[in-house]
Amino acid sequence: MKRIAILMSAGALALGLAAVPAVAGPARPGESPAAFGRATLTGFASLPALTFVPGSEPSGSSLGTAPVNGVTPPFAGQPVQGFSGIARRHDGTFDVLSDNGYGNKANSSDFLLRVHRIKPDFRAKTVEVLGGFNLTDPRGLVPFALTRQDRTLTGADFDVESIVRATDGTYWIGDEFGPFLLHFDHKGRLMEAPVPLPGVQAPENPALNGGRPNLASSKGFEGIARGVDGRRLYPLLEGTVSGDPAGTLRMYEFDLRKRSYTDRRWTYRLEDPSHAIGDAIAVDENRFLIIERDNGQGDAAKVKRIYLADKRDRDRDGALDKTLVADLLDLADPRGLGGTPGTFRFPFQTIEDVIILDDRTLGVLDDNNFPFSNGRTPGKPDDNEFITVRLTRGLKADPRVYR
Repeated sequence: MKRIAILMSAGALALGLAAVPAVAGPARPGESPAAFGRATLTGFASLPALTFVPGSEPSGSSLGTAPVNGVTPPFAGQPVQGFSGIARRHDGTFDVLSDNGYGNKANSSDFLLRVHRIKPDFRAKTVEVLGGFNLTDPRGLVPFALTRQDRTLTGADFDVESIVRATDGTYWIGDEFGPFLLHFDHKGRLMEAPVPLPGVQAPENPALNGGRPNLASSKGFEGIARGVDGRRLYPLLEGTVSGDPAGTLRMYEFDLRKRSYTDRRWTYRLEDPSHAIGDAIAVDENRFLIIERDNGQGDAAKVKRIYLADKRDRDRDGALDKTLVADLLDLADPRGLGGTPGTFRFPFQTIEDVIILDDRTLGVLDDNNFPFSNGRTPGKPDDNEFITVRLTRGLKADPRVYR
């Protein structure tokens, strides 16, 4: 393979990334000629699975007492785990969103929904937790009963899976139980009533009232992209709405000024109906990066990819055009940043965070499903890993997405 020398941008150097060669590989069977070549691992950092919020409440009481991957619940504190969304703060730190808790509504009532502020150090290969805030509803804007009287939100109230930071410093978060859009201030306080998705309801939707859901459980808003102009959101479902073709996912447009959905909608087509998406972020006005994955982990993992999806439908088939930009199971690692020099794999069941660090560098994090997933080492709960990936060429992204 031919190695091409590259120069790291100031944004990447600020994160402590070293300049390394980008390795371009041959096109793979089934790839379009426009597909990117083999991406390169340029940074690796890890937060241990057994990291808990200092001074926090116990959790995991509904998990029983049998050991899981060598860890015995319940836990004395709230685990810093399950990163299902990421937002940049432009100072080398990031906001990361914990998942709903322990996997479902029934077992997560004592898991407090939280946004953590983290700082990766790719030279030391560590991730520091600088603090964070719980998500709350002090004004009583949620129109249905919550788990806690103090109105601190839990994994039994919402399944939060995606986050964007608005230009005013507030946060929009995507939920899967409604699915709902949730708007919080900079301290995690809900600012508006949950915004439902017209015509779509998951089994956990509190307004279902015995009706039939048309979206499977835990298949709501897995990704939200903020438009580069800051005026719109593009939430993407993880599951197929009943009646839609198998393996097709709806992407919507939400107008932040009008606080309503527009009549525009697109379709993302999975490579296989058994796959799922993990995250979606904007590249520019028309393009998005979307993580697509299978449900395997470890050696069983076969598909963990990042696609560049374009809403300008060139072939008029109604679906976003897709180009593979990185195969997370086949990253070049010539310096052995992730272990032995050669090939680096990111073999986690759920990979739910991608962010653009500069025009050719992506940050990617796993959702470790603590304590259940063990994709890195069988029998051991997965850590929260933060990697940086160098693409073989630039995305030609709108600079506003990474500056």
